[in-house]
Amino acid sequence: MKTEEKTSLSTEEIKAILRAADEIIAEGGRTLLAKILKGSREKKVLQLKLDRNPSYGFFKSETLDNVMEKIDWMIDYDFLDIHYRGKLPMIIFTDRGWEIEADQRTDELLTEWREWLKQDITSPDMNYLKDRNRPMILLFLEKVKETRDKDFIPYLKLWKDIEYKKLKEAINHTINSLEMDERLNEQNMKDRKKSIDEALKGAPPEDLLLKCWECGDRFTFSIGEQKFYKQRRFELPKRCTSCREQRYEEYIM
Repeated sequence: MKTEEKTSLSTEEIKAILRAADEIIAEGGRTLLAKILKGSREKKVLQLKLDRNPSYGFFKSETLDNVMEKIDWMIDYDFLDIHYRGKLPMIIFTDRGWEIEADQRTDELLTEWREWLKQDITSPDMNYLKDRNRPMILLFLEKVKETRDKDFIPYLKLWKDIEYKKLKEAINHTINSLEMDERLNEQNMKDRKKSIDEALKGAPPEDLLLKCWECGDRFTFSIGEQKFYKQRRFELPKRCTSCREQRYEEYIM
């Protein structure tokens, strides 16, 4: 059974929250993320240089509580999740959230390269691409290939010179593709767009139907219970309410 529909966030808002979260993944929690999006001038935000994030101040006209509600919506709809480091709850990406974020980060990288071309920057330091998330880098190379822009070849060659062997091969393949003006895989591009569009819909929270290990009956594990268990890092209940109560009574007798 699905919950009552809440007001959905726009695509722009979803992407802005994910972009802000990218700076603090597994290092900060909901409150710090909300402060980035609110545009806080708090000392910690400035010390960590989080005011340089493209999404800094995106919700500057909103109250901090409202921004927190938006972040909670992102968690409820499977874009972000909470991971505990000791007792500290840290923000992490879900697979859905990372798919969207990797797509927009690679678009940022491509925009940066285009700006370099406009500014006639010929020898940028490519070390900033080293040790990045490998699937994201491979996606970036795919997007570079799809531009069919031979002007990117010098950048690719500079990058190849400082990379590890396996990635050198992928970069070299991209260079060859641009030099030979290979035909684009339009189906791959359509599939990727379709996948992103689907991911942006989110996954609304819903009650779960679990099977009791004791009596074998099905029982409802509500959304509210799921949140309670998650906050306290409990495992999913193995028994229905009746069987749990019966075991408790047997225990105290």
